[in-house]
Amino acid sequence: MELHIAQNTQELSENLAAWISNYIQEVLQDQPIFTLVLSGGNTPKQLFALLAKEPYKIMIPWERIHFFWGDERAVPFEDERNNARMAYETLLDVVDIPEQNIHVMRTDIPPEESAEAYEKILRNYFKDGETTFDLVLLGMGDDGHTLSLFPGTPIVHEEVAWVKSFFLSAQDMYRITLTAPVVNQAACVIFMTTGTGKSLTLKNVIEGTFNPDKFPSQLIRPEDGELHWFVDEAAAGALEM
Repeated sequence: MELHIAQNTQELSENLAAWISNYIQEVLQDQPIFTLVLSGGNTPKQLFALLAKEPYKIMIPWERIHFFWGDERAVPFEDERNNARMAYETLLDVVDIPEQNIHVMRTDIPPEESAEAYEKILRNYFKDGETTFDLVLLGMGDDGHTLSLFPGTPIVHEEVAWVKSFFLSAQDMYRITLTAPVVNQAACVIFMTTGTGKSLTLKNVIEGTFNPDKFPSQLIRPEDGELHWFVDEAAAGALEM
């Protein structure tokens, strides 16, 4: 695990944009396609906006990247809470990406069918080899959740399926999510975490006792890949390292 600490959110986003750009170009020297999992929420908006501008808009070979999502709220694409909509508005509609390279979690069909369909896409895409995605971008909530792996929910213990849907009563909505097993087979995973509100949770996740029922982000431990935490000073405030 590598920890990268920036002074503030702006510097963090700039550092991460540069890191991702370099990593993509490096990987694409050895293979034709790069697979990238996008995260939702507010934290990556600034990052996506930076990637959609020069120099990255020109430097990154966008036509060779295939996009996936870590999780999705089962709301229409037009709903502001839809993760895919946010990614389209900030990044995917701004850079030149073939539509066939974009693999959304569908919300125009029942959540269970959407999860099954996404699992088929992934199983077909990664049928060869043990590694899945080249890069997975993740966030972490104040409660320690990542993806739609929330504290105390059965999905935390999923060991077989790569994609699942479930009803999250606390939010009164269905969620569709990747599970820990498929993410832990990725070549590289990055958490992007900011703000004082997450400092104690971050300390528990990184330095505390392993307790994924309370802090599901602890589940993300790539088997053979890299794990990076990009955080700002506010989020890192309680860390001892």
